[in-house]
Amino acid sequence: MRKKLALFLTVTLAALLFISGCGNGSTSDESKDAAKNDKTFTIGLEAGYAPFNWTQMDDSNGAVKMDGNAEYAGGYDVEIAKKIAEGLGKELVIVKTEWDGLVPALTSGKIDAIIAGMSPTAERKETIDFTDNYYKSDLVMVVKKGGKYENAKTLKDFKGAKVSAQLNTFHYSVIDQIDGVQKQPAMDNFPAMRVALESGVIDGYVSERPEAVSASSANDNFAMVEFTEGFETSDDDTAIAVGVAKDSDLTEEINKILAGISEEERQQIMDNAIKNQPAAE
Repeated sequence: MRKKLALFLTVTLAALLFISGCGNGSTSDESKDAAKNDKTFTIGLEAGYAPFNWTQMDDSNGAVKMDGNAEYAGGYDVEIAKKIAEGLGKELVIVKTEWDGLVPALTSGKIDAIIAGMSPTAERKETIDFTDNYYKSDLVMVVKKGGKYENAKTLKDFKGAKVSAQLNTFHYSVIDQIDGVQKQPAMDNFPAMRVALESGVIDGYVSERPEAVSASSANDNFAMVEFTEGFETSDDDTAIAVGVAKDSDLTEEINKILAGISEEERQQIMDNAIKNQPAAE
């Protein structure tokens, strides 16, 4: 009796495993079909790089609620993302993601695109693709108003200064172009650098012009230094583009949408972003 029961259980278990295996294959196909029919456009950004993107507590000035989060994201990137989502005929979904996690989130399929003030550098192009540029900027320095470096005009004026920039950005690498600078450890994000500047831990940090305008507008203790003789950069370094997966169909679709946004409209969006940024930023 026990031998017959054991044989019965063995056959039954084998049948269940076979059915389960078939079921898994079907589910996988269904998941792929669902992805093809996806009605959302999911992007990643830090929500901490005003005026490109920031965090706020309501939907004022067109901010969008972040996925799985009680907070909202606003800023230039968000407005561009809304236009792209509309052009794609999809619902915009924003996932708040740390800077270092953006590319992994894209390559793993957790997000469809990166719209986070990211430059299409040669190094990044080895891993992901980029659309045409949706903004072009230049590098400046953010310093304390009334301080030693407020009236600086060239890189030479920052000899001996304690300077930092964001981790894993070309901003940090260009600090090496300043002779005699006291290069400080890179920082995770711009809010951290603003705190460090306010407290005197650093004398300045490298930024792009919109962020510097934003910082000096939000804090009367900050000033922006625009150089007469500044950093040497490539066009890709100072451009901003949408990051997409390698060989993605989205590249061409997004490029068509971006082509319909005039330079005047882009500048107006940036001017509004600077004006609407939360004071806390």
